[in-house]
Amino acid sequence: MMPVATMMLDDTPMFDPNILHELDWSENTTTFSPAISPLDPGDGLVLRPLCTADLNRGFFKVLGQLTETGVASPEQFIKTFEHMKRSGDYYVTVVEDTNLGQIVATATLVIEHKFTHSCAKRGRIEDVVVSGECRGKQLGKLLTSTLTLLSKRLNCYKITLECLPKNVNFYKKFGYSVSEENYMFQRFFN
Repeated sequence: MMPVATMMLDDTPMFDPNILHELDWSENTTTFSPAISPLDPGDGLVLRPLCTADLNRGFFKVLGQLTETGVASPEQFIKTFEHMKRSGDYYVTVVEDTNLGQIVATATLVIEHKFTHSCAKRGRIEDVVVSGECRGKQLGKLLTSTLTLLSKRLNCYKITLECLPKNVNFYKKFGYSVSEENYMFQRFFN
């Protein structure tokens, strides 16, 4: 393997983009008006896997609209990207505005392997964010619908996500329900 410092940013996807295009969109439970889909997310938009070149296309700028991203060097970004890609359990998906050459939305599906449920898999949606200037174009809905269908295609026995109480009704549109379980955490640093 090449040392991280000598690796170049490129358009190699984190995962096979065909898996997004092969989803059975007829199983989608959410309505879109106007109609959009993974294959047709809107004029000048492309829904696809993250690639390392997205570091220079504003990926962290969009992610920073959701949470603190900190400072990551290109080497750190590539190292984390390669780790996620090798694991095969991360589906970081982006929407690129090809007219601007910028990432305008992103969401992640993480697959967790379990010993329970006959050694099943659980999907978890994380880091759903749409850039401020692109909100209202249904991109959050598109990403959530796409990753929900992807988790089903990957044979997850369930999919979960965490959200603020003000966002519960948004996620109910996709068939999610509020769990009786409490979400608890310990934070070790920002």
